[in-house]
Amino acid sequence: MFSEALLVSAPGKVILHGEHAVVHGKVALAVALNLRTFLRLQPHSNGKVCLNLPNIGVKQAWDVAGLQLQDTSFLEQGDATAPTAEQVEKLKEVAGIPQDGAKPEGLAVLAFLYLYLSICQKQRALPSLDITVWSQLPTGAGLGSSAAYSVCMAAALLTACEEIPNPQKDGVSASRPLALKILLTNTKVPRSTKTLVASARNRLLKFPEIVTPLLTSINAISLECERTLREMAAAPAPEHYLVLEELIDMNQHHLNALGVGHASLDQLCQVTMAHGLHSKLTGAGGGGCGITLLRPDLEQPEVEATKQALTDCGFDCWETSIGAPGISVHSAASLDPSVRQALDGL
Repeated sequence: MFSEALLVSAPGKVILHGEHAVVHGKVALAVALNLRTFLRLQPHSNGKVCLNLPNIGVKQAWDVAGLQLQDTSFLEQGDATAPTAEQVEKLKEVAGIPQDGAKPEGLAVLAFLYLYLSICQKQRALPSLDITVWSQLPTGAGLGSSAAYSVCMAAALLTACEEIPNPQKDGVSASRPLALKILLTNTKVPRSTKTLVASARNRLLKFPEIVTPLLTSINAISLECERTLREMAAAPAPEHYLVLEELIDMNQHHLNALGVGHASLDQLCQVTMAHGLHSKLTGAGGGGCGITLLRPDLEQPEVEATKQALTDCGFDCWETSIGAPGISVHSAASLDPSVRQALDGL
């Protein structure tokens, strides 16, 4: 068992092109978003396993001895698929979560316990650990916060149990991919992905000769964007950004034609266009989030003015990038002070 503190992070994600079309077999481009989820794992010898999730107000601890006595034979299935409904109910008993508990807080605890018990059961005894997770990603916004949480948890526990090598310890470092600067805007308008997917499907069934070409065109936009990004990775040029902006505009119009736009997203596009910038929805649409491409030649005062205009609309806005590193291991000294402070619970 690993004896040192371990710090890992994983990025969020956005759909650059292809949302909704991908449901119908078309190409979609998903890219890593450099808003990250951070996890600190601290081994202990106090006989407890503690989980602290300050973003959602969860702080829970279990006696390792008590967990050791629980019947967790249902987890001993090797490389099993997702747990059955019956297994989830059994895990809820172990976690002390009400049977009808399906809130994000309860699901986060369940995911932790499932991974902890599944990964650590090969140890001679379940380890005493203190785990804190803090995220820059808003929850429920379609930006991959749940996936980043699960990836961090699995990577940290597998590394601590020495099931996988520690990249930092072994001197392995990943190269940073091509990054594009963006504004990420959350309109804070709630939406149902299931409802919006069904709506787009109904429009396809109602107007097949109209919607089928739209989906084909969105597919072509995804492929053209992929080709352009490959060229940029080799030798970026200003004209590449002009192509990316045109593709953004065309895809946004197509998504509106599919019926998954929203007045808040129209407002986002109008506000950024007034500053010479190009935006589109990302994900399910119907509200939710949008992305705005920031060209390298853009002056910072113009970026700040755009962010302020979006904030004045009541939106949340982040200046970040896409094309971020995947799961990463960090030294404490390499972390931004604000991240260290958040993990310390200050």
